[in-house]
Amino acid sequence: MLTIIGCGNLNRSDDAVGVIIAQRLQKYLAENPHPHVRVYDCGTAGMEVMFQARGSKQLVIIDASSTGSEPGAVFKVPGKELEALPEPSYNLHDFRWDNALAAGRKIFQNDFPEDVTVYLIEAANLDLGLELSLVVKYSADLVFEEVAALISQNNE
Repeated sequence: MLTIIGCGNLNRSDDAVGVIIAQRLQKYLAENPHPHVRVYDCGTAGMEVMFQARGSKQLVIIDASSTGSEPGAVFKVPGKELEALPEPSYNLHDFRWDNALAAGRKIFQNDFPEDVTVYLIEAANLDLGLELSLVVKYSADLVFEEVAALISQNNE
């Protein structure tokens, strides 16, 4: 089972990129069904990422990043490098997907995917707004194509 999760906030311009790609992949799957592939739009809910990933062999997470790199840069990173145990907090909004990776592995152990890939697309604009910037839109197309190719290969 391959699970693909898009994260982000649709109201903050380029922060929406993971959600937008997930929605495009859901449409692609509706037209090209693959019984062993699931796509979720988890918005900003880290806890949901942990539960949706459970039972998958392979997990792909797509999100925006803000590292000061060139806007539109795409980073493809093994999930192990980004896992972070959450700091103690009572606010679930502080529980992000990087926390979900670490917590999910600890809680679900062998029922949590070993093969985790995270695509991070560097944002140009995180202000309130509903449009992706052009450079991020271009990168979103590249990531969509790469993940759609991965779906095509996934004929377990």
